[in-house]
Amino acid sequence: MSTYTPSGAATRSGFSLDTLRYYERIGLLSGVVRSSSGHRVFTDGDLEWLGVLRCLRDTGMPISDMQRYAELARDGEQTLTERLNLLREHAKAVEEHLALLADQYRHLQAKIGWYEGQLP
Repeated sequence: MSTYTPSGAATRSGFSLDTLRYYERIGLLSGVVRSSSGHRVFTDGDLEWLGVLRCLRDTGMPISDMQRYAELARDGEQTLTERLNLLREHAKAVEEHLALLADQYRHLQAKIGWYEGQLP
């Protein structure tokens, strides 16, 4: 198992050091071990979890839902159904957002076409 410094974890995860600290403070990132000098030491498992958080954040999941998901994940296998339901609800919201973006993209392309048609 590999270990990473906070800056190494930040680089690998794409999150800033401030975000890693914030996620730890609000309970999204828990169980990060500390070295004898008190510095955080990240593991491959931590980076996997950060990948999940990146996906949830980048797809627009509210922090409160991310916190709920993290809490459920810490509670173990008895929360699998709840986690699945939370992810299904989020996937539905993402799908609706994608449909809206697709409509707006078509509108934007039509507007670009109109402007291009106005040029000599």
